[in-house]
Amino acid sequence: MGLNALSAKDSKISEDNNGSDLKSEIKSYILHHLEDSHDFNLMSYTDKKSGKKVYIGVPLPVILWDNGIKIFSSTKLNHGKTVVQSGSNYYKLYHGKVYQTDAKGTINFDEKNYPINYKPLDFSITKNVVSILFTAIIMLLLFKGLADSYRKNGMIAKGLGRFFEPLVLYVRDEIAIPNIGKKHYKRFMSYLLTLFFFIWFLNLLGLTPLGINVTGNIAITFALALITFIITNLSGKKTYWKHIFWMPGVPIPMKIILAPIELLGVIIKPFSLMIRLYANISAGHIVLMSLISLMFIFRNWLGSSLSFALAFSISIIEILVALLQAYIFTVLSALYFGFAVEEHDDHNHH
Repeated sequence: MGLNALSAKDSKISEDNNGSDLKSEIKSYILHHLEDSHDFNLMSYTDKKSGKKVYIGVPLPVILWDNGIKIFSSTKLNHGKTVVQSGSNYYKLYHGKVYQTDAKGTINFDEKNYPINYKPLDFSITKNVVSILFTAIIMLLLFKGLADSYRKNGMIAKGLGRFFEPLVLYVRDEIAIPNIGKKHYKRFMSYLLTLFFFIWFLNLLGLTPLGINVTGNIAITFALALITFIITNLSGKKTYWKHIFWMPGVPIPMKIILAPIELLGVIIKPFSLMIRLYANISAGHIVLMSLISLMFIFRNWLGSSLSFALAFSISIIEILVALLQAYIFTVLSALYFGFAVEEHDDHNHH
């Protein structure tokens, strides 16, 4: 009886450990999905004979600058499990970054457990870079075709352009003109259209099984917000800057107090753009991946079926969120441009 109880206890401990390992693996997989990577990883499985994990995906070129250009395929990195020799140097992938190491692949850490190995400049063509280039090509071909159909058919869109023409008109009539004004909106239309479709297409790519999370990368949202910030402040008229540093109709003591606050608002506006897009897209990916992971935790028809149904429902909602986030970013950018180019007469009119 004692042996049976001990056996049952060991079995329970083993089951708990397996469950803990599974949850840790799922958490690691979700975090890996959110990060950029040097390849398109489609799936992976553990080989029963060797016990090693086998990855199936599309490799991408790794381009490093380390006293000269080092180029090799990402398959050699083997997701951080092998060391790559290029010339006289050795490199290893650790948590998505390539570090210089020795032949054994040693990674040294500081007291806070951060790697202290030398990190060469990484100009690799990652999956985010490929996604951005793919989206840029799609947009170029799409809108060139739309422009050509306008020119050849007497300002009438043909083919796929018939679907995108109402969206272009919507950005013009419902976003640009109301927020910027008829006098100045044309100066910003090219950027607003590019911004809207660029974010929308990348958000849609993020819902594919390729594991793309471009707009959930804070570096990308920072770059988009920075462009909006630069255009806003370069376009700012005298009235715009006067309302920031020396507000008309406000007592002088209040002007002195409000000026730093208004100046801080100039920075907070693009910062909110950056965080909003990053947080919403990342949260959507985390929720969706977590629901899919529940199927592997429950391992029964009821729990797995409910998880699949929830994941499918959230996927439908994420399609709408993809469009909504593109719309919000574009509307707020247009609103900031409108503040910058607003003239004194426009202000009195409003």
